[in-house]
Amino acid sequence: MRSLHFDGMELAVRLKVHPRACRIVLRVDPQDASIDLVVPRGVRLAEAVAFARSKGEWIRRRIEALPPKVPFVDGNVIPVLGCDRRIRHRGLRCAEARGAVWTEEPGELHVVGEDAHLPRRIADWLKLQAREDFARRARLFAETTGQEVRRVVVRDTRSRWGSCAVDGTLSFSWRLVHAPAFVIDYVVAHEVAHLTEMNHGRHFWAVVDRLVPDSGRPRAWLRVKGGSLLRFG
Repeated sequence: MRSLHFDGMELAVRLKVHPRACRIVLRVDPQDASIDLVVPRGVRLAEAVAFARSKGEWIRRRIEALPPKVPFVDGNVIPVLGCDRRIRHRGLRCAEARGAVWTEEPGELHVVGEDAHLPRRIADWLKLQAREDFARRARLFAETTGQEVRRVVVRDTRSRWGSCAVDGTLSFSWRLVHAPAFVIDYVVAHEVAHLTEMNHGRHFWAVVDRLVPDSGRPRAWLRVKGGSLLRFG
C-alpha cells in the first residue's frame, strides 16, 4: 500500500501488477475509498503514479459520490436480509441476552460486550446469517434445476458477489446480507445456474431467467448500488 498526494488529499493506493493487463486501470474501492492501480507487467512505477495523478479530478468525483459509511455502532441502522435493524448495544451484561447478538422486533439488533468488540461481533453474526440464508436459497434453486449444491461458503470478496467451483461449491460475498431480497435471489440463482452451465452463454441465461424472471432488475441494482453494500461496517 502506498500513499498518493493530490490537491490536499492523501490517498491509499494498492499497486497490482497483472500479467494479462493491456493497459493501466484505475479503480476506487468503495469499501474504504482506497485506490487500486492495476498495471501490465513491465510498466514502471513512476509511469503508473503519473497516470494516477493525471486522473486526480476523476478520483475526487468518485470518492465524493460514495455513499456514507455506516459503522457497526450503537444507534446505526443496517439492512439485514431485507429488514432494517437498529443496533442496540446492551453493555457487558444483559439479563435478557440470547447470545452475544440477537434480534428483537420491531427491527432491533441487540449486542452485548465491550464497545471495542461490537463491530467484530456484529460482523461475525452477519456472516453466519448470510451463510445460512444463502445456503437455503441455493438448495431451493438447485432442486428446481435438478442439481446438487456441495456446500456454501461466504467470504469478504470485493471484485465479485459470487462464484461457482467445478465441485459444486458456491461462494458468496457475505456483504450481500445487506442487499434487498430480490438481489440476493438473483446472485444465488446466478451461481446455481452455473451448476448446469459453467459459462455465460445463451443456455446459462435461460436457466437464470427460469429461476428469477426479470433478472435485469437486480443486475441494474448491483451496477448502480452494489458499492453501497461495502460501506457497512
